[in-house]
Amino acid sequence: MEVSTQSTIQADVKTQVKNKKSTLLSRLRENRFAYFSLWFLVLIHIVVFLGPFLWTVNPEDLQQAGALAGWSLQHPFGTDDLGRDVFARMLTGGRVTLVVGLGAMLCSLLIGTVIGACAGFMGKVVEAVLMRLTEAMMAIPTFFFVLVALTVLGTSPLMVVLVIAFSSWMEIARVVYGETLKWKQYEFVEAANASGATPFRILTRYIIPQIIPSIIVAGTLTIAGAILTESAISYLGLGIQPPTATWGNMLQNSQQYIWTAPVLGVLPGIAITVVVLAYNFLGDGLRDALDPKFVKK
Repeated sequence: MEVSTQSTIQADVKTQVKNKKSTLLSRLRENRFAYFSLWFLVLIHIVVFLGPFLWTVNPEDLQQAGALAGWSLQHPFGTDDLGRDVFARMLTGGRVTLVVGLGAMLCSLLIGTVIGACAGFMGKVVEAVLMRLTEAMMAIPTFFFVLVALTVLGTSPLMVVLVIAFSSWMEIARVVYGETLKWKQYEFVEAANASGATPFRILTRYIIPQIIPSIIVAGTLTIAGAILTESAISYLGLGIQPPTATWGNMLQNSQQYIWTAPVLGVLPGIAITVVVLAYNFLGDGLRDALDPKFVKK
């Protein structure tokens, strides 16, 4: 009987998740900015991840004689102050920047989801401790925390990802916490609890699948923030260090050439801006599509 009840509950959950996915895609198409941003980001990720394998110029190849050269067939975006190919550095730098953003997002989603779900489902002492921890972390200025942590712990790519993630999980935890409080009141969750399912099973099988859309929205917006944070700390010289290229440290290196070779700063600046805007548009579109009060225009 218990097995039959849990099988019925799982089938009901899977059906609801499938219907949500279908509705989400159809509603997202109604928001042109969000839908365009989705495919634009897909294209950007394909270009920066596959581009370095197709454009085989070494981004660290120094050619002092060709420093600050203009655009050409050999160097479509010219060269920087050390004669390195700017196009190759834009591709490899974009890959590093996006990996940092995606990595920080995944880590912050893991931390925020675990803390938010446990706080919302366990209640009482666990809820009080975890939510006070969340509020305490939110009280610390994010940028200040990142700068201090990287100064102390170092600026390796992995450390940058972890520090940014640890500074950005709180909003995700609050979203998951609120959604968990709501969904644990539903009958199918109460039925699973009555059938003897463990808290871990209830959270992973019945509650978290219901709040995945909200987690996706929070994660999308987190990527934009992580990219901005990485670019800002790299611009200040405290992020990932040269010779590894990122869009942020390319901006930092271009400061003294803003008048003689503006393309060195304009290109990474535009790349950061459009990618962050696209993630924000996509996040806003996903949030609107998931709004139960959504009205088709």
